[in-house]
Amino acid sequence: MDIAALSVAMSQASLAQNVGIQVMNIAKNQAETQSQTMVEMLGKSVAPNLGKTLDISV
Repeated sequence: MDIAALSVAMSQASLAQNVGIQVMNIAKNQAETQSQTMVEMLGKSVAPNLGKTLDISV
């Protein structure tokens, strides 16, 4: 294999690795955003002790 072909192959491998890292960073950021949103939603949710029992008199 000549030097030019080796250089091209190494450049392509480096590019593929960098693209993979960027995609993982995007996925990580989305997961962080979703988890923050979920924590906010849980904080705003109704009290967990309400609605578990039904008092009925006949």
